[in-house]
Amino acid sequence: MQTSRKAILLHCCCGPCTLYPLETLREDGYQVIGCFDNPNIHPYREFLLRMDSFRTTAENFHLFVVIEKKYGLAAFMAALHGCEEAVYQATSEARCAVCYRMRLEKAAAYCRETGVAMFSTTLLVSPYQRHDLIREIGEQVADEYGLSFLYRDFRAGFRQGQAAAKKMGLHMQGYCGCVFSEYARFRKEAG
Repeated sequence: MQTSRKAILLHCCCGPCTLYPLETLREDGYQVIGCFDNPNIHPYREFLLRMDSFRTTAENFHLFVVIEKKYGLAAFMAALHGCEEAVYQATSEARCAVCYRMRLEKAAAYCRETGVAMFSTTLLVSPYQRHDLIREIGEQVADEYGLSFLYRDFRAGFRQGQAAAKKMGLHMQGYCGCVFSEYARFRKEAG
């Protein structure tokens, strides 16, 4: 793909969370390339639903994308080795750090392959994610790969993106994606 000087690779966790960051980055003059790589998502059916909603978003908004179709749960679980104590908590900084790093390293690797010098992530649209940790890891990964990480607080557009996703009929997930966040969600619902 031919890229401009203002090209940016946007790691995308799902279709709904892609909508507002994509719109904002394009308004700012960026040529956005979407990258779906989410080895944390469980179960497999949820992974397929999120990948499908991302594809629909990409098609509707003419977004050039790279999609990792391989179900990466085994790699995600293996990467958690060493943070077993914290892994079962509803929110675990250790677990989330592993998850963020895996996804942002894949985005950086794709940037290096294609010559795109900057990346960001749709995780930054969610009020439920740890922005400080995402920013820290994004900047570390960017330094390691000789790239730039664009931190942008997209949270102001979270509800707008969710409303647009509902109108489009996109799959709306009820938890972050990993088996542990799924467990925390259903544990709360059970009381």
